[in-house]
Amino acid sequence: MALQNILLAGFGGQGILFAGKVAAYSGLMDGKEVSWLPSYGPEMRGGTANCSVCISDDPIGSPLVLAPGALLAMNIQSYDKFIDAVVPGGIAVIDSTLVDKKCSRTDITCVYVPATALANEKELSGLANIILLGTLLKHTGFATEEAVEKAISKCVPPKKQHLLEPNMRAVRLGMEY
Repeated sequence: MALQNILLAGFGGQGILFAGKVAAYSGLMDGKEVSWLPSYGPEMRGGTANCSVCISDDPIGSPLVLAPGALLAMNIQSYDKFIDAVVPGGIAVIDSTLVDKKCSRTDITCVYVPATALANEKELSGLANIILLGTLLKHTGFATEEAVEKAISKCVPPKKQHLLEPNMRAVRLGMEY
C-alpha cells in the first residue's frame, strides 16, 4: 500500500472522529505512517463533522484529504458535499439508511450499507460508524483486522471498556456486508 487517503464525514455525534481515530491507529498498529485531522462545526453534536485520515508506507506530505481514495459518508449533506471529490477508481461507503441517493458516477465503486438500521437491529446502537469502517476495511484493506482490534482497544476509554466487544462485532458485521 503506497498511500490511503480516507475522508470520513457526517453529523457531529455520529462518531466520525472516533472512526477516523480508529482508522489512523489501525495504520499505526500496522507500522505505517499516519495522520488524523478532525474538522467539525462549532455546534459539535448535530453540526457537520469530517475527518481526514492518511495511511502510508512513506512520510505524509499533508494531513488534509481533498481528493479521497475512500469516502465514508454517514448523511446526505456529506454525500452531496464530498462524492464528487473521490478520485477515479476510488470507493465510497455510504450509510443507505440516511442517504437515499444513488451515485451516478461510473468511475468509482459505491457500497451502500444500511448501517444505522443494522446497528439498531443488531443491538449495536451508536455503532453505525464502526459498521461502515468494517465495510471500508473489507474493500480497501487499509489495515489488518488485528490492527483494527488493537486500535479499538486503544481508542475506547477505560471507563467504556464494556464497548470493546460490541465495536468488534460492528467491524465484523461491516466486513460481512
